[in-house]
Amino acid sequence: MSLTEQRRISEFNIYPDGKIAVRVSIDIFRDGLAIARTNFRSVLNPNDPEAEAVLGDEPYYYNLALQAWAALNPAPPTEGEIP
Repeated sequence: MSLTEQRRISEFNIYPDGKIAVRVSIDIFRDGLAIARTNFRSVLNPNDPEAEAVLGDEPYYYNLALQAWAALNPAPPTEGEIP
């Protein structure tokens, strides 16, 4: 009898204020048959230290969150660059 866990992000919404609403679904399988499912929701604030824990298994969504937060705080112009 083997138990496996499958974790996936089933909802990912970025809001204009930089907050990201995430819903994660976790399915538990025994011998290939789903025996349990749990869901949890989380709201991540810009540059939230929990982002890696919530999104870490999903590099696509983690990188998307980092890009969204970087767009909120663009880097200052470098010398000679016109803002």
